[in-house]
Order: sequence, then C-alpha cells, then structure tokens
Amino acid sequence: MAQPATATLEHRKVAATSAPPPRRVFVIDDDPVMLLSCRRILEKDGYEVETCSGGVEGIRRIEEVRPELLLVDLKMPELDGMQVIERVRAVDPEIVIAVITGYATIATAIDAMQAGAYDFLPKPFTPDELRLIVNRGHERWRLGAESARLRHEKEEAERRFVTFVSHQLQSPLSVVHQYLDVMKRLGSAEAESKRAEWLDRCLERTSQLQALIRDWLTLSRIESGSMARSDEPVDVRDIVPEVVAGCEPMATAANVRLISETGARACPVLADRTALHVLIENLVVNGIKYNRPKGTVTVSLKIHGNEIELSVADTGIGISEKHLEFLFHEFFRAHSEAGDDVPGTGLGLAICKRIAAELGGTIEVSSAEGSGTTFRVLLPLVTQSAQEAIPAGAV
Repeated sequence: MAQPATATLEHRKVAATSAPPPRRVFVIDDDPVMLLSCRRILEKDGYEVETCSGGVEGIRRIEEVRPELLLVDLKMPELDGMQVIERVRAVDPEIVIAVITGYATIATAIDAMQAGAYDFLPKPFTPDELRLIVNRGHERWRLGAESARLRHEKEEAERRFVTFVSHQLQSPLSVVHQYLDVMKRLGSAEAESKRAEWLDRCLERTSQLQALIRDWLTLSRIESGSMARSDEPVDVRDIVPEVVAGCEPMATAANVRLISETGARACPVLADRTALHVLIENLVVNGIKYNRPKGTVTVSLKIHGNEIELSVADTGIGISEKHLEFLFHEFFRAHSEAGDDVPGTGLGLAICKRIAAELGGTIEVSSAEGSGTTFRVLLPLVTQSAQEAIPAGAV
C-alpha cells in the first residue's frame, strides 16, 4: 500500500497556514516610553509583542523567535534602523518590516522602502495609526504565507504526478510486457496451456491502468473548472437510487447489502449531475470494497437548515486513527491487513473532496479500526427563492 511521504516544507510560513496565523510583533526603539506604548496598544488587540531597546540585541532575538512583523526606529545610537533592516533581511527575508521615526521626510521614507521596509510611520502617531500599520503588515504576511502554501501545493502536485507516472502507470505496463514477452518465447504447446491465465492477468492490469487514467482525468476536469459546478439545480434524491442500482452487482458479489434512506423532501443542489454521481458512487464503492461479508452500506440524506447532509456508512473494517488525516490525499490507501488486496487507484476519495469543495461543501469521515466508516458530505441546499431566481434554461 502506498503511504504518504512526510513533506519537507520549504518555509516555516507553509506550516503556519495549517493553524491560525500567528500575531507576533517585534518592536526595536531606544525610547522606553515608545516601547511601552506599542506593547500596551498592540497587546489589547491580541498581538504577541516583544520589545528591545537596541539594534544588536534586537537582531539576536529576531534570529531566535522569528516574528512575522518588525517595527524599527530609524534613529538609534548603536545601530540605526537602516542597518537593522539590512541585517534582519539577511536573517529572514520574509519578515514584514515597518519603520517608525520622528524625522520623517520623503527622502528617509524612500530610503527605508529601498532597504526593504513595506511601510512608514512618522512620530508622533495615534493608537489607531499604529494599529492600521500593524494590521496591514499582518495581512501582508498572511498573503505571503498563502502564496507560499499555494506554491508548495503546486510543487507537491507536480511531484505526485511524477510518482504517478513512474510507478502507478509503469508498474502495470511492465507486468503486461513481461507476460507477453514470455508468451512469445514459449513453445506452442507450453504457451497454449498458459495463454488464457496470462491473458486474464494482462487484462486485469490494463483495467487498472484504465481506472487510473479515468480517475486522473476526472481530477484534471475538476481542477480546470469543467466539472462539478452548474447553474442548474439537481435533486440528490434522484442520483442516489441510480448509484445504488449501478452498484448492486458489485455489492451482491461481495455479499454486501445496500440500503437507501433518502426521505421524501427534495434535496436540490447546484451541481453537475455527473459530478454528483461520481461523488456518491466513489463513496458507495469504497464502502463495498472495505466491508465484511454480510455487511451493509447505508446511503442517507438529511436536511439541516440550509445544508444537505449526504451520509454513506458501512459496517466494514474501519480505518486506523493514524491514517485518517491522510485519507483524502491523492494515491493514499490506508494500510490494513484486512484491506491489503482491495483494488483501487488511491484517487477516489481525493476526487470526492475536490467535488465537494467545488460545490461549496465539505466532506468529513469518522471511523475506527474494526468498527466501520461513515463519510458525511455537506452541500449547500438550493432554497425555493434561489431556484426562482435562476433564469429559465440556465445551464
């Protein structure tokens, strides 16, 4: 089973985006009154504030704590603000810097900007002016962190594609090639006895390749925006019976019973019908594959306020807690003794998550090893007033 490699993040800000953004401000100024004022004002707004009265000591602490935002006075006896900015940039080029000074001129402002400061605050300033500069600087840092995260995700996607091509495609092709090569070299009588068995194995491998390519193309269509979203409401109640009927042969072969509980109330969502079908089918198929003989897969629909809850619950082998956080990663398949030989591409749940997100919804999972698994998809309900506002014939 493929397991997710632990990603090495290119920068601390990538990791920071997985948690609430930090709100740390470092202030360097040789005026103790100014330091105290900044601390009191910013701490009231929820910032973590550290102050220092000199440039050398301030730089040393910045090397240790790596704050997101620095406020530095331009005129200081030991190191002036320009020197501090230059040295801080060498320590951490991503820190957002604003300068504060009682000698504000256009020339000093330009010099500070050229040195790497993003903003300029002349003394004396009001608490609101300080808050404006700091809030703006924090937002700048947040946008930089988001940019770093997106860049990291793009690089990860490219890495996964290389892995996909080199392993998931190459491995089945190599096996098919080996079988065909051996069959070519065997004598006619010997080849005849093996032909049917080996052709079946080749067909099985090519079917795996087809499934991989189909799922990858589905992901590509979702990412390109050519799938999932629609201006036309679709009733999820109409999709569930179609999926259940289509999965019945697979469930019967696995000795698993499918149960549908859709209720009487309409459940319209703005979605591409095919995308909804793919979403529900992937979850139902997953429930069948990882179930036990005589187990059940229950598909149910409920309405909570302005949301539709689609639930797919199975009585299968369950998922270990340590695997839950990776479950929607591309190519990840949870390792379990009971499920090692279950066929699949490792893309089904990633597709479900992308479709749910494109529809403005979410997907979550609850499970424990040996106790079955339940997937819940929440999608925005199309209200009657919203349906009436949709132009006739809209697609």
